[in-house]
Amino acid sequence: MSDIRRFASFDGQEIAYQVLGAGRPTLMIHGFLADAQKNWIQPGIAAAVAAVGRQVILPDLRGHGASAAPTDLAYWPADALALDQAALVAHLGLTDYDLIGYSLGARTAVRLMVRGARPGKAVLGGMGESGIMEAGDRAALFEDAIRNGEAAADPRSGRLIQALMAQQGLKREAMLGVLASFAPTTPEDIAAIKVPTLVVSGDRDFDNGSPRALADLLPNGKVEIVNGDHITAVVDPSLTAAITRFLR
Repeated sequence: MSDIRRFASFDGQEIAYQVLGAGRPTLMIHGFLADAQKNWIQPGIAAAVAAVGRQVILPDLRGHGASAAPTDLAYWPADALALDQAALVAHLGLTDYDLIGYSLGARTAVRLMVRGARPGKAVLGGMGESGIMEAGDRAALFEDAIRNGEAAADPRSGRLIQALMAQQGLKREAMLGVLASFAPTTPEDIAAIKVPTLVVSGDRDFDNGSPRALADLLPNGKVEIVNGDHITAVVDPSLTAAITRFLR
């Protein structure tokens, strides 16, 4: 693994990323309250993707990991995360690459494609149609937990999310900024994405709607169900195997 690299994004905020391996560029975007290390490197997914002949590009999303975590909402415009990834693609001069996202990373990947990015292939992990299009109740749950902790409507989620934030040094205002930057995606938006896309999700992952419904909306979508829930699927070998099979 190389050292962490940084570049100035569309609004001057620094986004951190790492690069692993050599071959076809493959951008891998992690989930909410995580980072590239936790989502991709520690479970061995990044190394497995690199091993099938890939140059793996691993950004930390704005607000997460080693990237800038602004607390001023002025730095959280609609689609801020997708704009950062578009800026990274431009910074690296990528014209032919593949795209992988998990959870919030999958949502960000879709927004990147809605805005015009056309990777050769895409993988959307841990997401169904409702999580992609609106986030809605799920985003509201996160916002309540981030703002209120144990006093949230769901105290268990409040405790868990507060613990995750504390463990990783995540800023409350930055995480609220992530949620504030969400832009809706319509079924028509998804139907316009003709990129061959694998939708992959755990068999006990019901957090973000139906992965089958999402795949059905995509003109060239296919679905694969692997072992685990939204958290444990990341560390299950079946997710890594599904991704690498599709990329091959």
